[in-house]
Amino acid sequence: MNHMRYIIVCIFLATGIVLNTASARDSAAEQIRSRIFSEIPFCKHTLHGEIFHRTELFFGLSRSNGPDVTETEFQNFIDTKVTPRFPDGLTLVSALGQFKDSTGAIIQEGSKLLILLYPFSKESNRDVEQIREDYKADFQQESVLRVDEQTCVSF
Repeated sequence: MNHMRYIIVCIFLATGIVLNTASARDSAAEQIRSRIFSEIPFCKHTLHGEIFHRTELFFGLSRSNGPDVTETEFQNFIDTKVTPRFPDGLTLVSALGQFKDSTGAIIQEGSKLLILLYPFSKESNRDVEQIREDYKADFQQESVLRVDEQTCVSF
């Protein structure tokens, strides 16, 4: 009988842990939704702005089996693959970055940071993903880092 009571208590405790974890996750998601929705009126009415999506893409300029991507090659990529998808504007920053590659080696290389601000949609998300895929294929890259957030902008 004590063994059965022990099993019931363990099941009860495990159920509580699962429910508390789910509740905490739902609560965190609700806090994020609440923060975003409270920021919209502040952005629109106080700052006279709009909520835009901000995507940052980090492009490495080193190739594993060849010369670095040149300024001319990169500008051609921007002109042919990025600007047609985001013609309203972009910001491009030259940088020096480092990362750990798939073999565990630390790689330092020149890089470009592309900043896009736009109204989010499924189409714009597909465009960003296509830019990443095109760059990886065109310049033999393992990855293109993507960072996203919502932000208030005014022009």
